[in-house]
Amino acid sequence: MTHPRNPVQQKFTALVLAADRTEDDPITRHTGAACKAFAPVGGKPMIIRVLDTLAASNLIESIVLCGPPRSRLNDCPSLKARIESGEVTWLPNKESPSRSAEHGFEHLPANAPVLLTTADHALLSPHTVQYFLTESLKANSDATVGLVKQARMTAAFPETRRTFFRLRDGGVCGCNLFTFRPDGRKLVEFWRSVEDLRKYPWRLIAHFVGPSIVLSYLFRRLSLDQALNTLAAKSGVRVEPIILQDARAGIDVDTVEDLLLAESILNKAIVPFYKRNKTF
Repeated sequence: MTHPRNPVQQKFTALVLAADRTEDDPITRHTGAACKAFAPVGGKPMIIRVLDTLAASNLIESIVLCGPPRSRLNDCPSLKARIESGEVTWLPNKESPSRSAEHGFEHLPANAPVLLTTADHALLSPHTVQYFLTESLKANSDATVGLVKQARMTAAFPETRRTFFRLRDGGVCGCNLFTFRPDGRKLVEFWRSVEDLRKYPWRLIAHFVGPSIVLSYLFRRLSLDQALNTLAAKSGVRVEPIILQDARAGIDVDTVEDLLLAESILNKAIVPFYKRNKTF
């Protein structure tokens, strides 16, 4: 059920998923970091970049971090200091992202609106977070999802490889940004059942919907609204898309190629700023 909401009175709890999912992660091999979340991007651990971005938003009341394991916290002193000061609440991660999210929800007030993101979102910007949360507060739905249009992503980063949902009204790329109202939290149960298929959009659709929807997707006759309406029918949760304008929101650091791309984007941003502010 959805209800009109007063955005002035609401702030979010940010839940950040930060677990390693493999003993042989390419990012940790490449950087030598103790875990993926600690890998430096632009000279700063990814997780610290994400936490700084979230802390900059006046729409976020508190931050909860799920993972990495407690045994690794000593390898990132700045993160450990934030946890010890109470600036960030740490929880142990579970065996999958959806189960970690469920675990996080269990430790939050039942009526708290939640922003969910990940520790490898190294290019997440304060402007994107603020826009996404502001638009999510306006939404008359139980959950929202951040998306970037394929056309915008390929125009900005033509050589990057991303997973696109190719739809009738244009392809879209996920951004690891979600909000949940209390009624929307049950979407995580549905997420758990589709977790292993998320990189294979047509298999995901085939597993949970009928042949007509599969064919619509394969022939690009399925619209974004139809896809989300199907999700609502299956999960009982109405999800509204928030289309983001910054293509960087669609880049998470999953591979060494992603890491190099993120570094190059940050370097391009830093050099013009230096030139504009250089004094003699």
